Amino acid sequence: MKRQLLAAALAAVCLPVMGQPPAADFGRNLAAACAVCHGTNGINAGGLPDIAGMPRDYIAQQMRDFRDGRRPATIMHQIAKGYTEPQIAALAEFFATQKAR
Repeated sequence: MKRQLLAAALAAVCLPVMGQPPAADFGRNLAAACAVCHGTNGINAGGLPDIAGMPRDYIAQQMRDFRDGRRPATIMHQIAKGYTEPQIAALAEFFATQKAR
């Protein structure tokens, strides 16, 4: 019985962590939603800014500014409200590492 309880406790602790994608994939997976407006890997087809290759800290600050209402936008202020700090950091890291045009 003790072994079963220990196994259940270990599963409860380990499974949520094991279910997370690797850090590099986390940012890429989140960035898929950005492709609609900012293009694949942050290279836009036209109209909106490219975000590939921008500095990580700049991208993160812009996301926070959109989220907190410090930067006006038509839609980004709504989108940014849905991201946590770790998600913003992962997005910023992903786009900062993409090759700019």
